[in-house]
Amino acid sequence: MSKNKELEKGRRVVVKIGSTLLVDEELGTVHRKWLEALAEDISALSKRGQEVIIVSSGAIAIGRRHLGLPAGLLKLDENQAAAATGMVRLAHAYQEVLANHDMTVAQVLLTLDDSENRRRYINARNTLEALLRLGAVPLINENDTVATDEIRFGDNDRLAARVAAMISADTLVLLSDIDGLYTADPRRDAAAAIIPEITEITPDIEAMAGEALPGGDTKGGMITKLSAAKVCLANGCKMVITDGREPHPLKRLEDGAKATWFMPSATPKTARKRWISGSLSPMGAVVLDDGAVRALGSGKSLLPAGIVAVEGNFQRGDAVVVKTTDGRDLGRGLVAYSAEDARRIIGYKTSEIEVLLGYRGRDEMIHRDDLVLN
Repeated sequence: MSKNKELEKGRRVVVKIGSTLLVDEELGTVHRKWLEALAEDISALSKRGQEVIIVSSGAIAIGRRHLGLPAGLLKLDENQAAAATGMVRLAHAYQEVLANHDMTVAQVLLTLDDSENRRRYINARNTLEALLRLGAVPLINENDTVATDEIRFGDNDRLAARVAAMISADTLVLLSDIDGLYTADPRRDAAAAIIPEITEITPDIEAMAGEALPGGDTKGGMITKLSAAKVCLANGCKMVITDGREPHPLKRLEDGAKATWFMPSATPKTARKRWISGSLSPMGAVVLDDGAVRALGSGKSLLPAGIVAVEGNFQRGDAVVVKTTDGRDLGRGLVAYSAEDARRIIGYKTSEIEVLLGYRGRDEMIHRDDLVLN
């Protein structure tokens, strides 16, 4: 195998670990030797100056056995109980193996909603930034005890991609039970060939993805990994899928193990614009006149005078769609005023805002630094 230097180039690396790698399916116990080897890999990255964030599955798989729950599908409340029990044991296992390398673990429980709600997003980002600055290894798990939708349909591939975007990571490693994306499902087609590098998720690429095999504790499959890749590519983050079942999976990746690398365009967006474009759910829309459309095209901010209509019921700081009078979607931005206040000042000059509202806010409805155009 020839060396691969892509992982070594990463300044901030997110490593997502699948449940099947970490947990013995029969016993519901952690694969301790495997986890100890992974800890050695993480320590090696840290010693050469790389920051590592772990997104780990496995809490439900561990917890269900300790609670004596039966095999097969569980009820929602049983899933949540299993997650609550398993999270404790999972975090303890990581703490023990990384402590052998003088590394501190900090558990952070997130849901996808935490990457869409602005205040929660900022709090989560600031916490993760502080932990990394202090030399800790954030251990992130989905908060399955409250995130009911995520238990039914969610997956940690997508969560890992959102986390990578949230903290401006440049590399996401998905450790899986398959070593990359193939032209067809290699478990069913012996002629399937691995695709070593992808720069765009085309319909042809999506057609190559297969579902997760039924049974066991894993969720998703290649389809969810491609969804994660879309988020990464849109946010300037490299992503790699590789087989993590053997010990030292990160070292093996660097040594040239089979993998599929998803490579973004050369110029990543700023961290703030990554969030706006890829993670926020729009709460409304603002409709622009032709002059404002031209102004945005030349790199200017959006002023109240250029808005002809406001749609929805958003608050200051929320994401909104920016569109033309004929309904064309121009992009997204973070508004400086609530919908109620916005309706009072649209069409007016910035010098009139204080008289109209009784206070002086920002001159712009959406500052150009808070705006992402399609």
